[in-house]
Amino acid sequence: MKKYDVVIIGGGTSGCACAYTCAKNNLKTLLVEKNNYLGGLMTGGLVTPIMKSSVGDLNTDYYKKLIETAKKYNAQFSYTINNDKTTTNDGWLNPELNKIILEDILTSDDVKDSLDILFETDIKEVIKKDSLIKSLILEFDILSLPIDSTYFVDATGNGKLSYLSKCNFLNDNEVLQQNSLRFVVSNVDIERFTKFVLDADNDRNITNTCRNDLNNELMFTTASTNSTDTTWALDKYLKKGVEAAILKEFDRTYFQIFSIAGAKGQVSFNCPRIGNYKQDPAKQSLEIIEGKKAIYRLFSFVTAEFPGFENAIITSISTQTGYREQRRLNTRYIYKKEDLIQGKSFPNPVLRANYGIDIHSNSFNKSTESIVQSAYELPIESLMSADIDNLFVTGKLVGAEFSAHSALRVQKSCMSMGEGVAKYILNNFSTGS
Repeated sequence: MKKYDVVIIGGGTSGCACAYTCAKNNLKTLLVEKNNYLGGLMTGGLVTPIMKSSVGDLNTDYYKKLIETAKKYNAQFSYTINNDKTTTNDGWLNPELNKIILEDILTSDDVKDSLDILFETDIKEVIKKDSLIKSLILEFDILSLPIDSTYFVDATGNGKLSYLSKCNFLNDNEVLQQNSLRFVVSNVDIERFTKFVLDADNDRNITNTCRNDLNNELMFTTASTNSTDTTWALDKYLKKGVEAAILKEFDRTYFQIFSIAGAKGQVSFNCPRIGNYKQDPAKQSLEIIEGKKAIYRLFSFVTAEFPGFENAIITSISTQTGYREQRRLNTRYIYKKEDLIQGKSFPNPVLRANYGIDIHSNSFNKSTESIVQSAYELPIESLMSADIDNLFVTGKLVGAEFSAHSALRVQKSCMSMGEGVAKYILNNFSTGS
């Protein structure tokens, strides 16, 4: 049986951050990923750009390494809204190139001697003794691989390691977050489209552009919903699409598109939304099928109605469904909405952020967002299992109330969680014998 200091199940956003930080600090680390690529939703789910969330430099070393490496591949862009440098977001990355970038980082000289990666491998069984995980049985094709470790990290998103360990989960959902199924369209004349959309929408907080000084490439972002509490300039075009029977009424609920770093003429669609039936796989599968139909409706709409899209083609559909929330672990401390709103401090924080509550609800056709005015912290205890002494979680599995979770789930915060867990394990490392 192979022995590690730390085994991380899930090579997504937070799992990569955790694995890199553990290995860089000479902990013998295994990263297990069921797909044949790293990055999870930020690559296979086409979730880009990374939303701004962190405040200060608490557990942001891995994020900085990601940005630095992406620049070498011309796959990064720093987007500035309305020429206001305080709004600059350096997390505009290319999701396809990011598959290569992440492997570059996790096989680099500073980690390669301490980190093993297993692709196309999943967890099959958990061996426990009292309140400790002793070992795992992994599954690669028809092979079973026994693995022993001192510490274990569940970075799966759906909590499979925690579930097999018979941990308890939270069940306080006010609503279910809507899922998304992103796609990419290529061969778009972005110069022509942005001229049209800037004239159509005068709200520069919603529709704006930014030019890349290195190659003069024009970047943009724009959005629309059918929410009645805000005037969305593009909604009249979406209504026209419904009237022409190109779109369905539900297609108006959320529409967001933006350009992609290092991908001239490509446009990323953060839509369509699809329903969330996490307890009913048959219904969820039908939603995914309907989502692909909605993709073609949206594609048909933009090619018919938006200048610059006339010769566009669909070149990528996400291979992972965009689950905003699946399971949340019962942890030693359950992070509360009041902790976030009040900016509560903790003795052992893993992140400082200011991304607001952001619920994509299936009980009404709009996204609600509550802006947090000041920074908040998340304690390490919200990433420590209440049931298993040597089990940690990162990313979307964070032990938080539903509303608070909607603010914590974004990628940059998830990276800080992964890095924070790794540093906590390093500082408290025990052989577990």
